[in-house]
Amino acid sequence: MTKSFFEVFPTLSLHEKMKHMLSETEVLKVSANRSRTSIRIYLFGTRLISKEDIFSLEKEIAKQLFDRQKIQVKIIEKFQLSGQYTAKRLMQAYQDSIVLELRSYSLLLYNVYRSAQITFEDEKSMNLVLDDSMIAKERSEELVSILEKVFCERCGMDLIVNLSYRQKEGISKIKNADLKMEQEIKNVIRMLGATEDEHISGNDAKTKQEQTRRPAEKKQPQRKAMERKAAQSGNPDVIYGRSFDEEEIALDKITGEMGEVVIRGQVIELDMREIRNEKTILILSVTDFTDTIVLKIFTRNEMLPALTERLKKGCFIKVKGVTTIDKFDSELTIGSIVGIKLIPDFRSVRMDNCPVKRVELHCHTKMSDMDGVSDVKDIIKRAKKWGHKAIAITDHGNVQSFPEANHALSKDDDFKVIYGVEAYLVDDLKSAVENEKGQRFTDTFVVFDLETTGFNPVMNKIIEIGGVKVVNGVITERFSSFVNPQIPIPYEIEDLTGINDGMVMEAKTIEEILPEFMEFCQNAVMVAHNADFDMSFIKHNLRLQGIKKSFTVIDTVALARNLLSGLSRFKLDTVAKALGVPLKNHHRAVDDAECTAEIFIKLVHMLSERGIEDLNQLRQYAISTPDAVKKMPTYHAIILAANDIGRINLYRLISLSHLTYYQKRPRIPKTEFIKHREGLIIGSACEAGELYQAVLNGRPEEEIARLAEFYDYLEIQPVGNNQFMIANEKIPVESIEDIQEINRKIVKLGEEFQKPVVATCDVHFLDPEDEVYRRIIMAGKGFKDADNQAPLYLRTTEEMLEEFGYLGSEKAEEIVIANANKIADMCEKIAPVRPDKCPPVIENSDQMLRDICHSKAHEMYGKILPSIVEERLERELNSIISNGYAVMYIIAQKLVWKSNEDGYLVGSRGSVGSSFVATMSGITEVNPLQAHYLCPNCHYSDFDSPEVKAYSGRGGCDMPDKLCPVCKKPLAKEGFDIPFETFLGFKGNKEPDIDLNFSGEYQSKAHAYTEVIFGKGQTYRAGTIGTLADKTAFGYIKNYYEERGIHKRNCEVSRIVQGCVGVRRTTGQHPGGIIVLPRGEDIDSFTPVQHPANDMETPIVTTHFDYHSIDHNLLKLDILGHDDPTMIRMLQDLTGLDPQKIPLDDASVMSLFKNTDALLVKPEDINGCPLGALGIPEFGTDFAMQMVIDAKPQEFSDLIRISGLSHGTDVWLGNAQTLIEEGKATISTAICTRDDIMVYLIHMGLDSELSFTIMESVRKGKGLKPEWEEEMLSHGVPDWYIWSCKKIKYMFPKAHAAAYVMMAWRIAYCKVFYPLAYYAAYFSIRATGFNYELMCQGEERLNYFMRDYEKRRDKLTKKEQDTYRDMRIVQEMYARGFSFLPLDIYQAKASRFQIIDGKLMPSLGTIDGMGEKAAEAVEEAAQNGKFLSKDDFRQRTKVSKTVIDLMADLGILADLPESNQLSLFDFAG
Repeated sequence: MTKSFFEVFPTLSLHEKMKHMLSETEVLKVSANRSRTSIRIYLFGTRLISKEDIFSLEKEIAKQLFDRQKIQVKIIEKFQLSGQYTAKRLMQAYQDSIVLELRSYSLLLYNVYRSAQITFEDEKSMNLVLDDSMIAKERSEELVSILEKVFCERCGMDLIVNLSYRQKEGISKIKNADLKMEQEIKNVIRMLGATEDEHISGNDAKTKQEQTRRPAEKKQPQRKAMERKAAQSGNPDVIYGRSFDEEEIALDKITGEMGEVVIRGQVIELDMREIRNEKTILILSVTDFTDTIVLKIFTRNEMLPALTERLKKGCFIKVKGVTTIDKFDSELTIGSIVGIKLIPDFRSVRMDNCPVKRVELHCHTKMSDMDGVSDVKDIIKRAKKWGHKAIAITDHGNVQSFPEANHALSKDDDFKVIYGVEAYLVDDLKSAVENEKGQRFTDTFVVFDLETTGFNPVMNKIIEIGGVKVVNGVITERFSSFVNPQIPIPYEIEDLTGINDGMVMEAKTIEEILPEFMEFCQNAVMVAHNADFDMSFIKHNLRLQGIKKSFTVIDTVALARNLLSGLSRFKLDTVAKALGVPLKNHHRAVDDAECTAEIFIKLVHMLSERGIEDLNQLRQYAISTPDAVKKMPTYHAIILAANDIGRINLYRLISLSHLTYYQKRPRIPKTEFIKHREGLIIGSACEAGELYQAVLNGRPEEEIARLAEFYDYLEIQPVGNNQFMIANEKIPVESIEDIQEINRKIVKLGEEFQKPVVATCDVHFLDPEDEVYRRIIMAGKGFKDADNQAPLYLRTTEEMLEEFGYLGSEKAEEIVIANANKIADMCEKIAPVRPDKCPPVIENSDQMLRDICHSKAHEMYGKILPSIVEERLERELNSIISNGYAVMYIIAQKLVWKSNEDGYLVGSRGSVGSSFVATMSGITEVNPLQAHYLCPNCHYSDFDSPEVKAYSGRGGCDMPDKLCPVCKKPLAKEGFDIPFETFLGFKGNKEPDIDLNFSGEYQSKAHAYTEVIFGKGQTYRAGTIGTLADKTAFGYIKNYYEERGIHKRNCEVSRIVQGCVGVRRTTGQHPGGIIVLPRGEDIDSFTPVQHPANDMETPIVTTHFDYHSIDHNLLKLDILGHDDPTMIRMLQDLTGLDPQKIPLDDASVMSLFKNTDALLVKPEDINGCPLGALGIPEFGTDFAMQMVIDAKPQEFSDLIRISGLSHGTDVWLGNAQTLIEEGKATISTAICTRDDIMVYLIHMGLDSELSFTIMESVRKGKGLKPEWEEEMLSHGVPDWYIWSCKKIKYMFPKAHAAAYVMMAWRIAYCKVFYPLAYYAAYFSIRATGFNYELMCQGEERLNYFMRDYEKRRDKLTKKEQDTYRDMRIVQEMYARGFSFLPLDIYQAKASRFQIIDGKLMPSLGTIDGMGEKAAEAVEEAAQNGKFLSKDDFRQRTKVSKTVIDLMADLGILADLPESNQLSLFDFAG
């Protein structure tokens, strides 16, 4: 008794396609052998199922149903096929299955069959012609038997196989005979019942036993590795231990402890760690490019220099040692090293040895949107090494690799980079109407639809035609007919349309039906949905029948794109639904035609409303609107810049594609390309290009001609690039020969249209082995076929000539060498970025700056300026103006003055505070003159008295208070003693950079004001490029291998990481960078522009290039947002205090950096914190407070030095801290800011210019040159000072530190004297983890939660760490006697704390789960009246139920009822 498949296997989980195939399949019986080690399943069906699917089904049944029992599953299938199948058609459909089955059965038989010739004389006779060889004759009967079983027993055909032999030309040998014989043996073993897996695993087990046993047999007393001498051999290549000669083992074969091994590889990482007893451990990561392993070498310190002199990162070594599991990280390593030998690089290096070289015109870099994985510099380096004269860089949709490509070449380099892009081209030249002749919409139209066996009119057949005649907007007639395709209908088509072989077998053929349909159509306008597809089948079949006919065609898809702009997709069912048209039996021709006709009628009505009454008018109607372009299909095309005009036009197209036409990808419409075609060369690109797709899908000749004419050159690629198409059932490609044939057709098109055809590699990685990086990245992006990487590597000329040998040697040379060089010669050598500097122009800026500075100087210092003031001011002005930087100062001055006018202070960043001109023009508050007294009343000043001189190098604010000797008024204490040269250099040769810290809430207004200064369209945000970082790449790689059940050592993962990092992920914007374009200049001559991260909703426009690439051309302003100015503004609003009048020498404020006395609390009240600096910018973290404790600051100047230390890298830890602890330096003498170095070296007698150069080198982490060290020593600079310079990696400028500390001091002042205002401002602006539930329920409850957090200190999440930081500030507030009010939803603000009746009212945003928008909504809703209930609250605020429940639990919603009902009853009462 037969049963349906899923009755027998109801729990089997299969993919949808397999489920459909098996839904009508029956199980005839199931049998098992006596030992129950194998079962046979007999299937019967009416649909042909491929052998690949049968094998897959066997595996799934075995895996899902018999996983633990190791039962072999064998399916014996039988089919009852329709009459459409003949023996020849069955062979065409089932050929791949026969090949697969033979290959799995016998490799020899498979090879015999592969070389056979098969023909069919008639329906019942197959002619099988084999090579006349011994193997063929021995196995021929077996092959005939298999074929007869397949055709007769399995598929129910009556077939005789006629066997014959042909004489082979020459003598041939069977290649890889050993491999084939081994495969044959394995197959015999499998057929006898012992599975291949068992056979192999037995050998493996034996091998492992032998390997495990071997070290035990040779066991020797182990010597301590660290006692071993560096080298004990006369062999000069041995650099450690003794010599050895054993053969090495590949690293990927070392999967566990296997005793002593010999390996070879390249050292890719080398680390040294000093351990006890004057010994060092060397830790090396070594790769042989199959895998990576860690080596550990213990050596005495005195032996280390000799070893490390030759053992370096990058060298190649051969090592003998013992595999062992490291007890610290549980990783497999090699230790107990017997010996290390230096060896040559063993990697095979590909070289291009062809006398005449090719040029690659299609190459992707790491900027190619998570697709290319090669660095552009490496690509250029390789092309140059191979002797190529040029290479084209063509990333997907962007040109962001151009600047780096430019930097890869020197000015006098002969090599040429061709700058281009692989564009996403949109064919918007094609109208909704084709070949119009002025027909009116009242004329006759035939709306039709076809069902076919596939997508290619040349390879596939029509199976149904449906047509509807529309006259004067009314349906008048219908045409409907099946068509006998005379071939079996594929499963997918039957599943889609419901049309099977039985339905079409009795129908007429296309030779009969098509003339009847043409008679129905007569001279009507043809209308179809996606008309190109349907008309291509009509035109092809008319051509086959010798019928010549011209058509006017309308495409309803194109019409809908223009008329239904609200839709994003335009499939028939989507458009029908949008227009309210019913669609029955979708994918049946007659029903789809009926639906399309109704759609057409409605679209015509819409056209009529727009005044369009005939087809000529329709052609002119909005073909290329941005909305329409965004919904049209895109095709790849290569666009190259032939000259500088072309470069600018290319940048314009890139800008348009990102700003105007971006939809999922940056699109370039053909209409825009034509407008900007000058200087550009366009090629047809890869298989994703429209020409390739047209050839692939058998488009009409006239359509292919139209496309070919558009391009300057045509492109073909290696077969392997497109081999993925063979496995895709939807693509009409079945073999490598099919792919070659497409290439031949494109070559023929080139000849026909006189277009050069170029062979390219479509490079995505440099070498074949680099595919692993792309594979992992694509897997991380979710591509299911990531493991099937095409060979998209850069090929040599020889490799490409061999690849295209099937075209003939002459044609191969033409497309590989001659034409590629021809295109390269058409492109001039150009630079992608302009070399000239283009600062903005503000009329009369030089004099304006002089006037502003002199006015302020006289206002401060009197009518007659002190000589030191006048000299410094004039020296700076002359340097600034002569070097062209006055405009920069005026811009900054305008921005700062505007911010101050609007009530917000601005903090300066960087070294701009070194400039006295910046101070006098109001850009910075930092006065860089030496410490001095100044009378604001009578302008008396003191720069020279001994009392003032004693404060040299320190801040004037630290001097004692003093009355003016002239007018007896209190003197102001000015100056921080900062040299101007830190900012601009001694010769004005340092590029200045004015960075400004605006209030975070004012930043956007400052950005907008730049547009007021320079005019609309003259300012752009500085663009950035986000690339794949180490941690993200590490995660990608780990996940990739874990998902596939493959273990990779961490060192191997780290190696692969290096191939993935730097791949472009997204774009962004600098937090405050503004690029200024001078009037009269075109931004596209410098860089394309785009929206950050391609966000089409934002009005922000950024530079397409990373701003660093163009900061030598265009001025970049740093207008940054910062919390300090915002906090000071809030403190000013709360207290009425003018922050600029806060004294910088208050003893109580200074005491915060020594103890907690000023807060009137003890350290034990605040969890043992010994200082009052918690929450003070620059000094409020545990790290900074420990620095303060160690440094023991006594005055404001010391705080500046500590700020410099805290912002530097390797300036404090292991440097100044050590020197202070050892008593070699103090906080006053240690190097704390970059200025210290220059000032100190000049003081010690070094040349000022050299002192400046040394400072610049040290502050960038570049250290000291030997000759500089000698010069410093000769001038008495102590060793500890030189040691300190050499350790520094980055240094802060003193002016920056001074500006930061001034802001911090003002906040600290309010903490002491206006505590509630301080806490309100801190919690409103700086607190990022404040939680009402944890912090505002009283001191006892807070301490309970703090104890819990402290127990889990090492495991706190980032959010919990922020919360704990804020808890400490709240604890301090409670300890000072202040408290919170319960949160009142009618009084509370969204994000700001308030002082009410001597207490703090928290903000709504402090409720856990209450987002910023929700808090604003609550505040707004509360202003509109009382809430009637929780339901009313939810409806008016859109706050989630979870948050409302929490608010109720915290008592915030008082006694609000659940719903409005009770309140309504109250009204009724």
